[in-house]
Amino acid sequence: MPGSPYDALDARAFWRSAVATRRPGRLRGVYDPRFAVTRDTAIVTAGSCFAQHVHRALKAADFTVVETEPAPEGVAPEVAGRFFYGTFSARYGNIYTPRHFRQLLEEAAGTRKPAHPVWARDGRFYDALRPNVDPGGFAMASAVLAARKQHLAAVSRAMGQADVVILTLGLTETWQDRPTGTVYPTAPGVIADAPKGADIGFLALSHDDVVADLRAILAHLRGLNHAVRLILTVAPGPLVATAGGGHVLVATAACKAILRAAVATMMAEDDGVDYFPSYEIITNPAARGAFFQPNLRTPTPKGIAVVLGHFLAAHDLHPDVLSANDLPDAARTSGRAEDPEDVDEAICEEVLNDSGGPRR
Repeated sequence: MPGSPYDALDARAFWRSAVATRRPGRLRGVYDPRFAVTRDTAIVTAGSCFAQHVHRALKAADFTVVETEPAPEGVAPEVAGRFFYGTFSARYGNIYTPRHFRQLLEEAAGTRKPAHPVWARDGRFYDALRPNVDPGGFAMASAVLAARKQHLAAVSRAMGQADVVILTLGLTETWQDRPTGTVYPTAPGVIADAPKGADIGFLALSHDDVVADLRAILAHLRGLNHAVRLILTVAPGPLVATAGGGHVLVATAACKAILRAAVATMMAEDDGVDYFPSYEIITNPAARGAFFQPNLRTPTPKGIAVVLGHFLAAHDLHPDVLSANDLPDAARTSGRAEDPEDVDEAICEEVLNDSGGPRR
C-alpha cells in the first residue's frame, strides 16, 4: 500500500515534534541559510527598532559590521547611543518600512529629493526623515540640511561596502506627502510638526507595494555590488498603535502577514535573498509569551539572545544556542521587566504613538 507523502518528512515538518514538544530556545532546523555569512563578510544593517539588537549582537560577536558615521571622539557611549551613533551602519535612525529604505537609497544616489525634509517645533528644527536622531533638534533649518548632506554621503559609503545587507522589516503603516509620495517615519505632531500647508496623510502598504520596494532596494544595491546579498527579517513586536481605523491586534496580524508574504515572493524570485525568522522565534506559541516583556510587544533580552543564537549557530559561528536561553518551565518569567510599560534599550519613535492614547 503506498504511503502518505508525509511519511518521509523529517521531524521539523511536524508541529508536535518541531514546536509543541521542544523548548522554545532550542528549535531545530528553523533557519537553513541560503548563503554563508562569515565574520569577514561586510554587513550593513538597517530597519526598525529590532534591527538595533541585530546590529549590536553582530558587533559583539566580532562580525565585520560596517559603520560609516562613528561618534565624535570623546562622546560617552550612552550619549552616542541616544544620538544613534553605532546603532546602525549609518546614522539613519529607525527605518520602519521598505518604502522608507528605498527612498533613502535613492536620495543618497541623487535620484530622489524628498518633500518637506525639515519639520519644526518650539523654535527647533528637525530632520523629518530621521527626527529622533538629534533629540533636541537644531537651531536653524540650514543646519538640518547640512547634517543631512553629510549623512547621505555616509549612507552611500556604507552601501558601497556591503557584501550582505540585513534589513529588518517592521511596519506597513506609514505617513506620506500625498503629492510626491515622500514617506516619513513619524506622523506630524509626534516629534515635530510638518510645514503649514503640507498634505501629509496615512498610507498602508500592500503586499505588492512592499515587493516593489524590495525589488528596487535589491536593484539599487546590486548597482553598487553585483554580488551583494540581502537577508530580510520581520520585527517580532506588534504595532504600538494603528491609524488604519481598526483594532490594533488585527492590524498587527495584517502588517506582519504582508511583510512575511512579500519576503516569500522575493525569495522565490532571487536566490540572493534570504529570510531569518526573528518573528517566528519570538512569537513561537511554545514560549507562552515568555520572550516578550509584560507590555506584550517588547522582546526580552533572553528572547533576543535566542534569536541571535540561532543565527550564529546556523552559520557555524557558535556551537549551540546558549543553554541559559532554555525555558524548562513554560510559565517562567525570569528576565522580564518589572513594569508593563518598560522597554529595552532600543530607541523606538513608534512608542510615542501611544503617548496620548486612552489608557482604559
